[in-house]
Amino acid sequence: MSEILANITEFIRENFIAGRSDVKIDPDESLIESGIMDSTGVLELVEYLEATYGIHVEDDELVPENLETISNIIRFLATKGVS
Repeated sequence: MSEILANITEFIRENFIAGRSDVKIDPDESLIESGIMDSTGVLELVEYLEATYGIHVEDDELVPENLETISNIIRFLATKGVS
């Protein structure tokens, strides 16, 4: 799981906070409430997860419980069989 954590953190850093190396990303911090991502960013994240991990995210899975924090994303990927 540490590799998945590193990959997701790197994707978020490169795509949403590029050039702002001072921004720390806590795995349990809300990516939306902290201003790191917006609703369009969530869709970009979903595209990344689907392409990188070979999963499909259903519309009813686009909820904060699955995608709001990096920790939630990792747990969600685990339910999809990604480890």
